[in-house]
Amino acid sequence: MMSDDNQDAFRSVSRKPGLQIWTINNMQMVPVPAQGFGNFFEGDCYIVLYISQGKGSGQSADIHYWIGKSSSQDEQGAAAIYVTQLDEYLGGSPVQHREVQGSESPRFRSYFKNGLIYKKGGVASGFHHVDTNVYNVLRLLHVKGRKHVTAAEVEVSWNSFNTGDIFLLDMGKAIVQWNGPQSNRREKLKAVLLAQDIRDRERGGRAQIGLVEGGDEQDSPELMKVMTAVLGQRTGSLKEAVPDDRPGQAQNGSVRLYHVFENSGNLVVQEVATQPLTQDLLHSSDCYIADQGGSSVMVWKGKQASKEERREALNRAVGYIKAKNYPPSTTVEVMTEGGESALFKHLFKSWRDKGQTQGLGTTYSVGKIAKVDQVKFDVMELHARPELAAQQRMVDDASGDVKVWRIENLELAEVNPSTYGQFYGGDCYLVLYTYQRSNKQQYVLYMWQGRHATKDEITACAYQAVNIDNEYNGAPVQVRVVMGKEPRHFLAIFKGKLIIFEGGTGRPGAVNPDAGARLFQVRGTNELNTKATEVLARASSLNTNDVFLLKTDHICYLWYGKGCSGDERVMGRAMSDVLSKQDKQVVMEGQEPAEFWVALGGKAPYASDKRLQKEEPPHSPRLFECSNQTGQFRMTEVGDFAQSDLDEEDVMLLDTWEEIFLWVGKSANQHETKEAWNSAQEYLRTHPAGRDPDTPIIFVKQGYEPPTFTGWFNAWDPHKWSGGNSYEEMKKKLSDPASLSQITVDLNNTNLSKSPSPVGMGGGGYRAPGGPVNSPTLYRVHGGDLSPRPSTPTSPSTQRVQPPASMNLSPSASFTPSSPAGGTVSPSAGGSGMYLDPELLINKSPSELPQGVEPGQREAHLSDADFENLLGTSRPDFQRLPKWRQNDLKKKAGLF
Repeated sequence: MMSDDNQDAFRSVSRKPGLQIWTINNMQMVPVPAQGFGNFFEGDCYIVLYISQGKGSGQSADIHYWIGKSSSQDEQGAAAIYVTQLDEYLGGSPVQHREVQGSESPRFRSYFKNGLIYKKGGVASGFHHVDTNVYNVLRLLHVKGRKHVTAAEVEVSWNSFNTGDIFLLDMGKAIVQWNGPQSNRREKLKAVLLAQDIRDRERGGRAQIGLVEGGDEQDSPELMKVMTAVLGQRTGSLKEAVPDDRPGQAQNGSVRLYHVFENSGNLVVQEVATQPLTQDLLHSSDCYIADQGGSSVMVWKGKQASKEERREALNRAVGYIKAKNYPPSTTVEVMTEGGESALFKHLFKSWRDKGQTQGLGTTYSVGKIAKVDQVKFDVMELHARPELAAQQRMVDDASGDVKVWRIENLELAEVNPSTYGQFYGGDCYLVLYTYQRSNKQQYVLYMWQGRHATKDEITACAYQAVNIDNEYNGAPVQVRVVMGKEPRHFLAIFKGKLIIFEGGTGRPGAVNPDAGARLFQVRGTNELNTKATEVLARASSLNTNDVFLLKTDHICYLWYGKGCSGDERVMGRAMSDVLSKQDKQVVMEGQEPAEFWVALGGKAPYASDKRLQKEEPPHSPRLFECSNQTGQFRMTEVGDFAQSDLDEEDVMLLDTWEEIFLWVGKSANQHETKEAWNSAQEYLRTHPAGRDPDTPIIFVKQGYEPPTFTGWFNAWDPHKWSGGNSYEEMKKKLSDPASLSQITVDLNNTNLSKSPSPVGMGGGGYRAPGGPVNSPTLYRVHGGDLSPRPSTPTSPSTQRVQPPASMNLSPSASFTPSSPAGGTVSPSAGGSGMYLDPELLINKSPSELPQGVEPGQREAHLSDADFENLLGTSRPDFQRLPKWRQNDLKKKAGLF
């Protein structure tokens, strides 16, 4: 039971969407202030609660407990107990996650977009997460990673540097970023964002940032003087680059489901099934463990399981990991029936949430051919609401222009428009679809591959697609279509006349072997979603839910199954006119003439169960980064993704279940781009849910994203690519002469004597935010996390440096602190600080603003208290919001 003390501990828990963090101190939960989010002491354990607003009125919650590598067993135990109690306090619906330092899950890392900073020591030792606006700081951070940045405190010495990574020398009022000669643009940009985050979160925006390119140090003489003054003269060469953080785990297709229960005090783990799993294996009265080949362990708690079983779930997962000899860093998730994570649902062949209603364009799976109910589309609505376009898989209402080519002798041959919609299994085709959006031509290029086409033809199809793509300057979105797996939009552009012949060719003059009777299954309810597919001309191919066309030498039968609707019959009749000019005869199921069965080779059992028609429920989309950085092609998942996660140097894979998108950034390397097609197929092949390997794969280039792609992202900004801050732009802003001279002014005002002297702390030394007295630390940024490296109190670097305690700006200095957006802001009227009276900023036209205030950055001139008061959110939370939401809040506050 939860004690009254614990009830009190949870009273401060907010149920508002957002992030809340506690550390365990003396076995108690102590809240971490928002400015300290992202800083983690290695000697501590943390509880991180993230509440997100679902669609409609629902909320979902994730509770993570983070284990520092030097934390005690007692603290780890206390954290686990609090997590279980917090879960109960929130009604048992949150998903629980166990996080280990250095092996955090993508979802956990997604909360800290600018990276994680690992700090030496712990709160119990009297350290603080962050002392805002304290400048007597000296530390070196070693930064690693391009997607998930980690930064670790390391010894303040040239010995800590290497040629492949990035280092931040943080001196309180000045931060110098040194880029290893072998680091790339993406890593440099991530490190700049981290430096700005430290400036804005820990220094109230009052710190200068300088950049040094390690391969061209002579280009930054002033900053090198600063580094030499602090680190001493460098002797000898720097260490070689160290390999990057462990790449994302290769997907593990092997999944086992275990029933976990107790028998006479012993834990029993009994295997129930292997992949692909089905939802009916889970019983509400029990608890289960799903083990994905040791890469992650997930615990599912049934709603009717005993309280004891539910409470013990987390401990059992940890016990299971030990019993299996899995590494302690193995990912653990615990969830309750009804609150399953997207990752867990992706392990199952299909998943239906209770009370799930049929939405627009619901897809059914009957046999192997998808059946789609679709509403009539309003093209303006699809363009205004990309999320609808994404759910419907429709870029428009299919009213654009269509051009079709067939591959003949490995070259392109135009197809006669009168036969558009007829596809033969022995051929390959290219279909170019052109439509308008915002008065601009958009293109989709479909590559249709016949099941019986030769390898050479399939290769030629891909080659010719590249030629067409080049003709249109790379604008077309390319879609690989495997015969029989045509996406919804492909069906729609042929207006109910799409016929797929099993074999043969559509080439003029070619004689297709006489196949005798031919049978076609017709699916669809209107001209946007109908196709006819040739099936084996046998009675066993029939299905009570559909319309079939049986074409013989002299007649065409329309067979109506008992389960088909009036709309389906109308579409079947229209299709029969396209297929055959012969006489038509309607045949109702159960009233077939003898000649009908003779043409099919005799009567035989066929699918007559209406329950076959089952809805394919939607799965949550997932985004992965594809990279061959480590010399091996790997995919790393991006949790809680946004448009900003699409890196210009990357290839990204977006899995929307019914379709796979490959997004290629402008600067992606050729090898990654080439590998992307293969990796998408490998991803489908190894997916634990036994995915269809012929799922359509859509190739999208940066800047040419269709609404079926952008609709999966919250608040997509089409102008982002034209106005985003690249590393070069950031560097230019930070390298203005005034800022650089300011760093030198700060340093000159600092006593860099050889022997440490007291700094207002009695015993000598200084205190970095959350750092111990008298031990300067250098942070090593590692894949997005900063982890301290132990510093030796007696090392020459420690004795040489006097921390910059007296970094006061002289009144004459040109003070131009960078604003969060990278611009510059002026001091207030008095010249002593950078905050202005809100009255000078609210509802003022640009010409009425004080000199030096950027109209679009008024909030940068507010104190933290005024900021929260006017915008209703803290600075860090505001930075996490999408741009449109930030602008919305600024408008309401009169700051836009």
